[in-house]
Amino acid sequence: MKDIKEIVVISGKGGTGKTTVTASLADMIPSKIIVDADVDAADLYILMNPRETRKTAFAGKSMAAIDPEMCISCRRCLDLCRFRAIKPCDGKYAVDELSCEGCTLCRLACPVEAISMKERIVGEWFISTTDWGDFVHARLKPGAENSGSLVNMVKQQAKLRAIETNTPLLLIDGPPGIGCPVISAISGAHMAIIVTEPTFSGISDLDRVFQLTSHFKIKSGIVINRFDINLENSRKIKDFAGQNHLPIYAEIPHSDCIRDAISRRDLPSRKCRQLAEPLENFYQKLKFDLKEI
Repeated sequence: MKDIKEIVVISGKGGTGKTTVTASLADMIPSKIIVDADVDAADLYILMNPRETRKTAFAGKSMAAIDPEMCISCRRCLDLCRFRAIKPCDGKYAVDELSCEGCTLCRLACPVEAISMKERIVGEWFISTTDWGDFVHARLKPGAENSGSLVNMVKQQAKLRAIETNTPLLLIDGPPGIGCPVISAISGAHMAIIVTEPTFSGISDLDRVFQLTSHFKIKSGIVINRFDINLENSRKIKDFAGQNHLPIYAEIPHSDCIRDAISRRDLPSRKCRQLAEPLENFYQKLKFDLKEI
C-alpha cells in the first residue's frame, strides 16, 4: 500500500476541544486507525467506548535497587547521588523510587556490586476496537515520565496495525502544548489541525504551536472552537491565519448541546448540528488537501 497518511489534532493548551474534534472526525472519515497520543491525560476513550483486544505494559527508565544483604553501608551511593534518591533504611540504604533518575552512577560506584538496575513499568498501551474502527491508545501512570517515548510506542503500534489492515490513514489526538510529547506526536505527520479558541491565551498558544509545526514543515490549518464567545479575538485569529497562509478549516460556535452530549458520552457530532455542519464542511476540504500531500 501507499505511505500511511497521518493527521494529528493538536492545541497550544488543554481544554480547547481537540478531543471533541478528533472524535467527530473519526465519525466522518471512513477508513482510519484512531490514535490517542495524549498519554498523560488520555480521554478520547470516553467518547470511543473501546473494547480492549490487547494490553501491554510499557517500561520507562530503569531504576536503581539496592540488595540489603550485600550492602556494606559504605555511604558511597548516598554521597554521590545528586538526586537525593538514596535513603538510610535499617542501618543499610534503599532507593526512593520517586526520586531516582536511573543515571546508574550508584551502580557503577558500589564497591560490592550491591546495586542493580531494574525495569520500571510506567504505563500501558492498548489496541481496541470501536464502532468507528481500530483504536490505539495508552495510559501513563500518575507522576510517571517518558511520555514522549510512550507516544512513539503508540504511533508505532498504530502504523503496524494500519499495515496489517491495509488502512491508509492515522487520525491522531495529540497532546496539548509544545513539549516532548507533542513533538513525538507530530513527528512524521502529514497534516496538523490546530484547535484554538478566541481568548488571549488561546491566541498566544496558537502562535507557539504554529511555530512548532512550521519548524517541522508540517502542513497546518486552524479550527476555531467557540468562535462566538469573543468575535474580536476570532478576527485576530483570522488575521494571524491570513498573515501565515493558514486555512481556517472550521468555526464551531459555543453550544450547550455539545457540552451536554459529551457529559452523556454521546458523540456530539451526531447530536449537535452546530458541530456537525462546520466539521462536515471541513471534512470535504480535508479530503481535497489529503490528495495534495
